[in-house]
Amino acid sequence: MSQHKGKIVGALVVLLIIFYAIAVYWSTEPARFNVVSNAKEQAALKSETMVTGYTTTSTLITVASTLLEKPGGYLSNDVMPPSVIMDDMPAWEYGALEMVRDLALSMRKDFSRSQSQSTEHEALKKAQPQFNISSEAWAWPSAEGEYQKGIDYLLVYRAQIANQHERDSQFYARADNLRSWLKEAEKRLGSLSQRLSASVGQDKVNTDLAGNSSNKQATYTPLQQQVRTSWWEIDDVFYESRGATWALLHFLQAVEYDFADVLEKKNARVSLQQIIRELEATQETVWSPIILNGNGFGYVANHSLVMANYISRANAALIELSELLAQG
Repeated sequence: MSQHKGKIVGALVVLLIIFYAIAVYWSTEPARFNVVSNAKEQAALKSETMVTGYTTTSTLITVASTLLEKPGGYLSNDVMPPSVIMDDMPAWEYGALEMVRDLALSMRKDFSRSQSQSTEHEALKKAQPQFNISSEAWAWPSAEGEYQKGIDYLLVYRAQIANQHERDSQFYARADNLRSWLKEAEKRLGSLSQRLSASVGQDKVNTDLAGNSSNKQATYTPLQQQVRTSWWEIDDVFYESRGATWALLHFLQAVEYDFADVLEKKNARVSLQQIIRELEATQETVWSPIILNGNGFGYVANHSLVMANYISRANAALIELSELLAQG
């Protein structure tokens, strides 16, 4: 009997080791890719022409596809071990997914339309909602299935803008369109920066109504409040930020290519390149086996504060870039 129990324990230990090895492999973050080379490869593969917007659309497609095709596939909605007990990679996926959602929406309502009263592009009208299904949906319809449908519609749109005979399918590289999407990116980065900075806890002064004494809000909030990200969520917020900045980094590199003339005219290309440089720093290798949460200038590092620093600087540069684009 004891020998039988020993075999069971041994089998469980082996199974745990296998699950751990799989979890480590599946937690490997996707590598960065060259957005222009990727677009050229896609154009050659599909026998399509590299037109304005092709690189941005291809980058959106590749980032979204990476969520489904990376090691382990899409993990956020898995209900079986080992992925069901993993949280860092699902957090990474969610951060990248949020950026995908923002760009897909901007492409539907801004980049593909000449003016506010123009009609929506049919493929983008169908693509954008597909990315809005819950990231944790696993039954029918599943998140992977809906995201793949969105990718397929994006492929249709890309093929149509590359076709010179499709006059109704366009991608407009204009300063106002770009600025509209950048404002959404600002909000994402601002939120991530706040949540990362709250890893050590801070007394926050309520500035929600600053600027006008007649401003009002629905319910009362105190003038000061303690803001702190839960210890259990520190690593999740960190990896969500890693995923979001990974996706945004590629999107901005694509924008630099497709909006080159607009950026040169506004003398804003250097500003965009500085944002890209700050975001590249967020993708440096994390050598610590765990995300540390030291207190400010304490004895151990605080990875969240380091990430918040890079994101805050990128966000400040985004605001300046947005203002440059708004100038005549």
